[in-house]
Amino acid sequence: MTRYEPTLDLDALEAIDAHVHIEIDPAGHLALPDVLMEASAAHFKSGDRTPSIDAIADAYRERKMAAVVFTVDAGTALGHPPIDSAWIAEAAARHADVLIPFGSVDPLTGAAAIEKAKRLVGDSGVRGFKFHPSVQGFDPSADEFDPLWSAIEELGVPIVVHTGQNGIGAGLRGGGGIRLAYSNPLLLDVVAARHPDLDVVFAHPSVPWQDEANSIALHKANIWIDLSGWSPKYFPESLVRFARGALQDRVLFATDFPLITPEKWLGAFDALGFDEAVRPKILKHNAARLLGLS
Repeated sequence: MTRYEPTLDLDALEAIDAHVHIEIDPAGHLALPDVLMEASAAHFKSGDRTPSIDAIADAYRERKMAAVVFTVDAGTALGHPPIDSAWIAEAAARHADVLIPFGSVDPLTGAAAIEKAKRLVGDSGVRGFKFHPSVQGFDPSADEFDPLWSAIEELGVPIVVHTGQNGIGAGLRGGGGIRLAYSNPLLLDVVAARHPDLDVVFAHPSVPWQDEANSIALHKANIWIDLSGWSPKYFPESLVRFARGALQDRVLFATDFPLITPEKWLGAFDALGFDEAVRPKILKHNAARLLGLS
């Protein structure tokens, strides 16, 4: 196994996309069960839902961008085997000039999740972890998951955690059994308070809890916000206001590719007229600092 080590040339990159999904592996195995994959594709009206990791690397290289890539391990909650995070890291090592792998572990597996997290950092070289409490079926504030957060805090890498409403299961009866309440950012306030050395990234605008997310990020310096999953033209006004001002050093360019392309995201973002002193922070410098690349 080839361990990932980044070879990015930050000066040559125009942006770092902090939120890109790997939805298929070389064997054709999908990240989600068919019914959820189809529902999310319909919700987002996406094009090619399952580009290969090599195609993603080529596309970001052409754009002079880097991308943080990951899957979500929800094996217990969904009864669906995840894409292998160790494989993602090894594939990213072939494209270390543009890809930055994060791992994912299933919190419902207890001690096994902790051991897997340690292997993914130590052996595979992942640079962080992705969690989706609604899809993975867990309350991140619950005491039983605190040992996992402690272990990742000790590993010294950040976590990206889904917040807000959810395109996975959208439009299905019962939302496919997925509970939105697990993605309330207030649950992560507990995690950030207990683990001040753990950087926690709120993935997406946290609608319908954007005010809560803003308040937590203003209160705790280990909270970041990625701007993925929404076209910027639909961002809550309060998020735009804080991204221009008090939170400008902890807000991250992120798309949710392949659901949203960088071109579509950037076109809408530029229409917001961010100051030239703030724009490069959001597009590249904040992510570089969070990931230990600068």
